[in-house]
Amino acid sequence: MSHAQPTLKTRRLHLLPAETSWASAMLDFQLRNREHLAQWDPVPGDMFYTQLYWTMRLRQRAKDWMDGHGAAFLLMLEEQPGQVVGSVALSNVVRGRLQSGTLSYALDASLQGQGLMREALEAVIALAFDDMRLHRIQANYQPANLRSAGLLQRLGFCIEGEAKDYLYINGAWRDHVLTARCNPDFDASQMIG
Repeated sequence: MSHAQPTLKTRRLHLLPAETSWASAMLDFQLRNREHLAQWDPVPGDMFYTQLYWTMRLRQRAKDWMDGHGAAFLLMLEEQPGQVVGSVALSNVVRGRLQSGTLSYALDASLQGQGLMREALEAVIALAFDDMRLHRIQANYQPANLRSAGLLQRLGFCIEGEAKDYLYINGAWRDHVLTARCNPDFDASQMIG
């Protein structure tokens, strides 16, 4: 993308672009939610819980935006600026005939069930469809993750199938439900690359 990644705002959240200056806050989020996120994430490497790792990862996420390959946001509550309470990433953006990206997200364990992730995802989906002009967004979840299943359904994602042994998560190969949502206003005459 030729312009800076925007900051998004919802009723209760600020979604800030991934930048290296937030490495310490992102590390704090990961440490606070280590047990909560372990069931949904790969087993982290030795450096994962270091500020250096998060500096490098956030630098790559910022580069992904500049290269047109993705958009990553750090979630902060309006009344708690500076404390990361979640993240949303649109990654693996492919142009050409596909015009698609993959959505992933995480929210602080203490804030589950309050509709915050729905607010964040609605804002990122609008950016993906309107500004990034994507045709399709994919999002996958483990069958046991009923919270993600319900959230994606409420957001208009449709189940397209199940992938056996899809990702190596928490020490084992895990099945995933594959979902997607298409942009109803996609204009093929304005396709990017």
